[in-house]
Amino acid sequence: MVEHRRRAVGDLRRRAPRPTPYLHGAPRLPFLFISVHSPSKGLTEDEALLVEALSGVPAWVDTIVVHPDTISDPRLYRRLGRRLAIENMDRRKQAGHTAEDLEAVFAELPEARLCLDFAHAKDVDPTLAVAADLLQRFASRLSHVHLSSLDEARHHITLTDEDQLLFRPFLDRCRDVPWILEARPPW
Repeated sequence: MVEHRRRAVGDLRRRAPRPTPYLHGAPRLPFLFISVHSPSKGLTEDEALLVEALSGVPAWVDTIVVHPDTISDPRLYRRLGRRLAIENMDRRKQAGHTAEDLEAVFAELPEARLCLDFAHAKDVDPTLAVAADLLQRFASRLSHVHLSSLDEARHHITLTDEDQLLFRPFLDRCRDVPWILEARPPW
């Protein structure tokens, strides 16, 4: 077990800082909003090292999205300020689904914003009452939305016609924030 953790921390040390030099050297992208996603799988230790790497993301990146279940010590993330966006989770995760779940995270991270993933909200509650509650309680924190559908294995797929109709009333309330299409195009 100790060797596994040591190896995972070593992998993190090799992987986590790499996006920073890439982003610093990358050509400017022709988008009005740039978001990066923090690693969310296979993290076992050394959260401080991860947050240090995230802090090095260039200033032209608007938002750094983090899954709430990867946060062990919220104090470490405070340095990301308003660039930090907490994403609501699907049922695969044990927490981070509802406004109540995220209220505790936001209490620890007062400047953090919300990345509202509609496919995750639908997975938790097909009526989208969860999405309505998230929008009502955290409208002032809304950074951007993730827009897609989920397949049976809960992989993000291109937005279905059914989900377009279901999400439409909520998306009307999100016109002033960026929408990220979180799936491969159908072609």
